[in-house]
Amino acid sequence: MKRLIRTSVVSLLSLVLATELALAEKNKKKDPEEIGNRDVGRGVNFYSLEKEINIGKQYAQEIERSAKIVEDPVIAEYVNRIGQNIVRNSDAKVPFTIKVLDAEEVNAFALPGGFFFVNTGLLLRAESESELAGVMAHEIAHVAARHGTRQATRGQLVNIASIPLIFMGGWAGYGVRQAASLAIPIGFLSFSRAFESEADLLGLQYLYKTGYDPTAFVDFFEKIQSDEKRKPGTMSKVFASHPLTDDRIKDAQKNIQEILKAKPEYVVTTSEFNDVKARLAQMQNRRKVDDKDLNRPRLRKQPGGGTGPIEGEGDAKDKTQKGDQDERPTLKRRQ
Repeated sequence: MKRLIRTSVVSLLSLVLATELALAEKNKKKDPEEIGNRDVGRGVNFYSLEKEINIGKQYAQEIERSAKIVEDPVIAEYVNRIGQNIVRNSDAKVPFTIKVLDAEEVNAFALPGGFFFVNTGLLLRAESESELAGVMAHEIAHVAARHGTRQATRGQLVNIASIPLIFMGGWAGYGVRQAASLAIPIGFLSFSRAFESEADLLGLQYLYKTGYDPTAFVDFFEKIQSDEKRKPGTMSKVFASHPLTDDRIKDAQKNIQEILKAKPEYVVTTSEFNDVKARLAQMQNRRKVDDKDLNRPRLRKQPGGGTGPIEGEGDAKDKTQKGDQDERPTLKRRQ
């Protein structure tokens, strides 16, 4: 009897200790000061970090074979620098490889192991560097929390759990298997929403710690939601794996108010962001012109016949107006 009581007490103490550790870890997850000193990727996972990197590398190679990578050194270096800066202010335990895809969809996605792709459509749609950084921080959070392999592990567990159904014969067994296959995606959707919510929470902290205005995170997703209302189908196609809900936006706003201490100023955007965006738009416009029929009839204006500025005059005027203006990042002060 005494042994039974002793065993029960030990079990109870172990449960209490485990609960306290879980609570402490949960509190750390909401403390930006603990970034880098917490294990946000904790959970059941059949994959080692090394295997996770290998899996991500294989998928990344397939993507690069089928998609077009933007090789422009200015654009590629800028996006990589923004991302690596956020990675340094995150909980990620793997190195990141960041590349720009020539794709018009407003999106970015990160594979397990730190292989990260940013679409040109996202660069063109974002109105500030902080908006771009917000989307990138969200994706970096997915990798830091190891959502990809944790989700895959859950999928394997579901498959293992459904094995006994295979041995149920006849139409009854077939019906059960069909029901199971329909029920599984519902469970995955629930996990997906939980992971997206966690990536929102962590991404906001990474954005904040890197020095950006965290409200840009919410602003951009509200903008995408507005696009969906104006042109139905836009959001469901672009963010199929990132369902945007009013609850997620409200949660993000709440986290900004309750978790992030207000700073005297934040980086909103930089002149470099505007330069890179203009460079990308110019590249795409030039490509569209090149794709057109070059043999079509064209009008040629005589020099000085147009109403626009003389070549070189506009540039000189702009330089005169700019003078020695400060090229530092635009800062936003909190009220």
